[in-house]
Amino acid sequence: MELDLQDPLTIQQYDGVSSLFANESEHMPCLIAFQSSESRFTIRSRALALISHAKFSYNLDPWLVYLAVNYMDRFISKHETLEKRPWISHILVVACLSLAAKMRNSDLSAILADLSREEGFEFDSRSVQRMETIILATLQWRMRSITPFSLLRYFISFFEIEDSSLTQALTHRASDIIFDVQHVLKISEHNPSTTAASALLCAIQDLMPQSFSSSLSAISSCEYLDKDRLLECLGLMQEIATAGCEPSPHTTVSSTSTPTSVLDRQCTSSGGHTGSKFPHN
Repeated sequence: MELDLQDPLTIQQYDGVSSLFANESEHMPCLIAFQSSESRFTIRSRALALISHAKFSYNLDPWLVYLAVNYMDRFISKHETLEKRPWISHILVVACLSLAAKMRNSDLSAILADLSREEGFEFDSRSVQRMETIILATLQWRMRSITPFSLLRYFISFFEIEDSSLTQALTHRASDIIFDVQHVLKISEHNPSTTAASALLCAIQDLMPQSFSSSLSAISSCEYLDKDRLLECLGLMQEIATAGCEPSPHTTVSSTSTPTSVLDRQCTSSGGHTGSKFPHN
């Protein structure tokens, strides 16, 4: 079954929107892990540069890329790795893209083969599969990620919008914003629901600014949201839109020689777009 990021739960799991709010924290990275470990932050920066390069070079599906980054962030925050192993970032990107492609029923075999040989590295399929296994175990096989996309339709229901084309425009605009801010690590400290509500408010501010105040009041009434956290996330998104801070898609990562079998040395376990001011597509 293909994973739809707007409806991640299977029929067996689905028990109304409350299930999404009840389980969303299980699909978030641990921001404290990045703050307390410079090596984790470095690995993430290298991996983001690689995945951004792949996204633009191969015109990858942004939904697939978003899912891969979600896996990557969750893995890095839960699995201690060493900065002295720069190839970890590379094989992590390949493995996360491979897992995301499987979840989305996409064929990336040719692209992943190319990526495995870039930047002076060369990973065989066995090594990539071993990395996938480590990721799956670390994430406890929770691969049907609950993301902000899962909750956009729910929050739109707080507004009385009769024009379906406007609803669609708001959904697309909010989705673009969510894609744009994923690279910003501080966004990760907010629940997917808070991120979704904030992105939708940014979209409303763009497309129907006269309704922003009433929309903020409506969304703030949601029993599942913390208003202070919502305002904090909204302010962060507005700041990102003003400044723009995503690494260039052409950023390169220095390469080093790869071990004969890159996963023979077991890691020690510890348990988008350009800086575009949210451009319209």
